[in-house]
Amino acid sequence: MEPGSIALVTTIGERCRTCYTCVRECPAKAIRIADGQAQVIHERCIGCGNCVEVCSQDAKLVYDSVDAVERLLAGPDPVAAAVAPSFPADFPELGEDRFAGMLRAMGFDVVHEVGFGADLVAAATRAHLADHPGGHWVSTSCPAIVSYVEYYHPELTASLLPLVSPMVASAKVLHRLFGRDLKVVFIGPCIAKKGEAARQDGDGEVAAALTFRELRKLAARLDVDGRTAPPAAFDAPRAGLGAVFPLSRGLVQAAGMSEDLATGHVVSADGRQYFPEAIREFEAGDLDAELLDILCCNGCIMGAGMTTAEPMFRRRARISRYVKSRQREFDPGHWQIWVDRCADLDLARNFAPDDRRMREPSEPEIDQILARMGKLDHTDELNCRACGYETCRAHAVAIFKGMAESEMCLPYVIDRLRSTVDQLHESHQELASTQEQLMHSERLASMGQLAAGIAHEVNNPLGVVILYAHLLQRECGDNARLREELSLIADQADRCKSIVAGLLDFARQNKVELQPVAMGELIDGALRGCVMPANVALVVRHEDPGLQAPADAGQLGQVLINLVNNAVAALGDSPGARITITSAPQGSDRVAIAVADNGPGIAPDVLPRVFEPFFTTRRNGQGTGLGLAVSYGIVKMHRGDIAAVSNHDPGRGPTGTTFTITLPARNGNPPLPGGGPDGRNHDDPA
Repeated sequence: MEPGSIALVTTIGERCRTCYTCVRECPAKAIRIADGQAQVIHERCIGCGNCVEVCSQDAKLVYDSVDAVERLLAGPDPVAAAVAPSFPADFPELGEDRFAGMLRAMGFDVVHEVGFGADLVAAATRAHLADHPGGHWVSTSCPAIVSYVEYYHPELTASLLPLVSPMVASAKVLHRLFGRDLKVVFIGPCIAKKGEAARQDGDGEVAAALTFRELRKLAARLDVDGRTAPPAAFDAPRAGLGAVFPLSRGLVQAAGMSEDLATGHVVSADGRQYFPEAIREFEAGDLDAELLDILCCNGCIMGAGMTTAEPMFRRRARISRYVKSRQREFDPGHWQIWVDRCADLDLARNFAPDDRRMREPSEPEIDQILARMGKLDHTDELNCRACGYETCRAHAVAIFKGMAESEMCLPYVIDRLRSTVDQLHESHQELASTQEQLMHSERLASMGQLAAGIAHEVNNPLGVVILYAHLLQRECGDNARLREELSLIADQADRCKSIVAGLLDFARQNKVELQPVAMGELIDGALRGCVMPANVALVVRHEDPGLQAPADAGQLGQVLINLVNNAVAALGDSPGARITITSAPQGSDRVAIAVADNGPGIAPDVLPRVFEPFFTTRRNGQGTGLGLAVSYGIVKMHRGDIAAVSNHDPGRGPTGTTFTITLPARNGNPPLPGGGPDGRNHDDPA
């Protein structure tokens, strides 16, 4: 089986919550985020298992070898269990004898300590360094480190110590002792061992690799309980100092070397945080070390295939106690005999570069990706690591390589969310305004129909009343009282007729005839029809005197007259009264006319109702409440808007009211047929 042909780790999609923790903890950056899901790219995976360890949702699935091992145990060939020396840290509830007894009860014919293979590798390491003085080598006991160098530092492949791992060394020993028909199953804490066992260059020495977690699963399936299994012993040869291999610097101690800080001949590094940097510095020549003793985990006791939840130093203590107890029974002479018998085993191994690096983007390409996320300069690069990458630029590189998405950036998502919320708020306000306008339009339409009917029915009787009132006035002679009463009848009838005329004006079937109109001329013409009291100062400002808009000058002039007359009425005879009329462009496609006064203002509870038909704040007999409603309809027929803002509270600043009319600056949207913007033949502002 070729390297990388099995997916050591996959993601269970329905469990993945896309927290990016696995991205952050993957030293090979072999996890791609696509469509909001974390996907392990098995061609890039080195099998370190960090993603399995840190996933709080159990969303990472490890390649399962339980079925394959169960088939081996049920097959015709003998099967050996090659047990990693970290087992005392994961099975503290079982002693050495119970653990070995459990394996034999499960059907393993041979139970062997990989620690002896570690002894052989340690001796071969010491011999190789002696035979190659001045060389610079990287230890190769950790398969995840080997894959990391081959994939991502292929130029460093020639510096890999050309020796097999303790697992393969143990398998070679077992095949010498029990023949090639023996099927060797490695049992340990490491996921990457599965990939190593599958490699063709392992010469098929290891048939399968089980993690300690899988061992417990297999024991439960076979209904074997280690606590009640008959005690048994490990088969010879037993381990020496190779039993400390699962601890950091275990190789150094087993090989009888030391990590001398003064000479720096041996440098040890382990753990996701440190091994990538150690390899980079070793490749750059910054580490003048003869041997870089390196492990992917913080010792094999922290491998992802462990089941114990105990902290690291308690695990170390369990290994130390086990090694101490073994040393009391250790027979160096007997051990040396076994070492000598295996001295001619071929522990050499060759490594080949397998470059799986992706093209790195140029700085302009990185800057372009960062700019798309709103990071226009270095001050925008927060390097918060919420995306799973150390820096914003590293995230941009991953995006370029297709391994990440822009949406992984929390500040970027927050900015987009804030922008979306703002847009939704604006849309909500527009919808609320439109809804209010529609409701107002429906009210106006109903009132218009009602007003038209009433006006036509009332107008004729009113005409008769006025006619006969005037005739009676002529015939009453010198009767002053009768003349006065008839005059009152005529005046009130005239007032009713004025109201009816307003109703007809409100409900009449008008059409607007749009022609280019200069705003300055429109305002000046409307003001000629207004009588300004002596106490009122009139100020007119035109930002652009030649500003034009398509309009019906007659009807729009009526709107301005209504607004000015309302302002005059609001100001009364107060001194310092002022009305300001301004015209100005609004953006590139609209014009605005504002009529402002410094009067007492409109109360907040009254302001929303000012455009309602028949609503007025004036005393009886001083207004019909139709002027602003008619004005609203005329503006709407122009495809425009009219709005009022007012301050009624002197404590909040100067009081006053401003009505603003906005109109399209171009005749691109003429009114619908029939005059009204909804197609009705009336002043409906809908």
